[in-house]
Parts: sequence; structure tokens; C-alpha cells
Amino acid sequence: MRWVERPWFQGAACVVVLLALWEGASALGWLKPFQFPPPSRIAAASWEMVVAGFPTGTRIGQHALVTLQRIFTGFALATVVAIPLGLLIGRVPALDQLTLPIVTFARSVATLSLLPLALLWFGLGETSKVMLIAYACFWVMLTNAIAAAKYVDPVLIRAARTMDARGPALFFRVILPAATPRLLAGARVAIGIGFMVIVGAEMIATVAGLGALIMEARTFYRTDVSIVGMIALGVLGFAFTAGLGWLERVLLPWHRGLAEVRR
Repeated sequence: MRWVERPWFQGAACVVVLLALWEGASALGWLKPFQFPPPSRIAAASWEMVVAGFPTGTRIGQHALVTLQRIFTGFALATVVAIPLGLLIGRVPALDQLTLPIVTFARSVATLSLLPLALLWFGLGETSKVMLIAYACFWVMLTNAIAAAKYVDPVLIRAARTMDARGPALFFRVILPAATPRLLAGARVAIGIGFMVIVGAEMIATVAGLGALIMEARTFYRTDVSIVGMIALGVLGFAFTAGLGWLERVLLPWHRGLAEVRR
């Protein structure tokens, strides 16, 4: 019975108990079905989304695919620009001091507050949605890339220089490997921010995507469908984060070992 003590079993048991309490409270009339639809009704709505779709026959898989495409495109754009720029800024103190006010200000601006400007600059199509996600992810990735490059252990750099490592060799063999754990941590945070921003971005001028699904369900008073959309977003976000964690274990097995030793 050791499996009873495992975290995954305890977590699953907790979820089952909460769902049972939720269903029971709804059956007893303690929760209003419109405001808090019971799990059985949410399950029925999930099946409806798989078979028939909502709205206009768009199924949950199609909504999820559109959302993933937008998030991945924006995240990729942000990563491609932010990582090299952040590493450069982090290794050049003068650039770090020069850009600090800009970075601090820009990352403090709520991304969805830029929605009217994004629509004005990029129109109602896909570009405005992708650029909003890219903007949100960019500043998270840039901040982590700057910190990753800035706080590389100087002992490693001095040791590499004693072995005549200079220029590109020093960067690719010492600085970049040492900075990678923080870069991957920043990527996990950035993808979470992207999933939060996509809900607001997809509520404007589109009927495809999980954010649009949630908005349309609210319009038709389908709380159950809204919750299905939120669950789908949570599952996708969890999958992305787990994937980045797996990538970190593959690329940095030595880092995992050090973390276990520290614990």
C-alpha cells in the first residue's frame, strides 16, 4: 500500500473528494447551477464541445489548436529577441545601467492595457493577438536573461580564463551553460503569462480560441462551457510547463543533481 503515500495519489484523491463535495452541494441546492454548475454538468458540456462544438460548431480541439498557435508564435518571437538581447545587456554593465529604467517601466505596464493600441497598430487580425503575447513574454524573458548573464558565478569565469578561454569560447562553454537554468525558469514564467494574456486577447474580434470560447459562452449564459474553456487552458498551461521541466532535465541533468544535493 505504499502507493497510497505517493504525492500523485494524494493529489488525485483530494481532487476526487472536492468534486464529490461540489456535486453534493449542488444536488442539495446549496449552490446555484447557473453560478456553479456541478461537475456532472461540466462533464456533459465537455462532451458537447468534443462532439458538437460551441459556438457555430467549433469543437474544443479546434479552439485549443488556435490558442496554442497564437501562444507559441508570440512566445517564440519573444524568446528569439529577448534571450540574446538579455545576455548581452547582462554581460555589459553600462548597457545594464542604461536599460534598467526602460525594462523596469515596461514590465510594469499591464499587457492588456495595450489592447486598444494593438488593435490600432496591427488591426483586428492575428497580428495584434500574437504581438500582445509576445510583448508580455518578452519582458519576462528579458529580465531573466539579464539576471542569468549577470549572476554567472565569477569563479567559473576566472577558472575558464586561466585555461585561456576568451570571447566566443568563454560565452558558449561557460556563460551560456551557467545561465541556462535561469533562462528555462524564465521561459516557464513567460509561458504562464502568455496563457493569462491570451484570454483577454481572444475576447476581441474572433470566435476561435479558448478565450473567445469563454467570452461567447458568457454571452449565451453557458457557465458550464466557460468552465470547460478554463479547464482546457489550465491543462494546456500545465502541459507546457511540464514540457519545459522535462527539457530542463534532459539538457541539464547535472543541475538536477545539484538541486537534489542541496535539498
